Amino acid sequence: MIVNMGLIILGSSLIPIPEDFDPMNAINWESTNFIFPFLAHAIGTLVGAFLTAKIANSYHLPLAISIGVFFLIGGITMVYILPAPVWFICTDLIAAYIPMGYIGWIISKKV
Repeated sequence: MIVNMGLIILGSSLIPIPEDFDPMNAINWESTNFIFPFLAHAIGTLVGAFLTAKIANSYHLPLAISIGVFFLIGGITMVYILPAPVWFICTDLIAAYIPMGYIGWIISKKV
């Protein structure tokens, strides 16, 4: 969660926010405003899965994937709370959670 929020804060300082920006209506956001939310979801999941797999004594892969599942549940919840374009919802739910949990596990084996 720390990584997730850090990237959201970094993104808001790097990518200018339009004047008519409504944070509770992502449908009207410009496509560049979705870069850091996606990165926050993906990298937050990756780091969480990596640390979980690295710290665990056993069941490294199931635990890393479970981090991806927990983040996915959060992502699905956000779909209902914050409307967003379909392309972002699909990209986020398909690429940011379970695959990043798996990649976090792979990295934990190599480091």
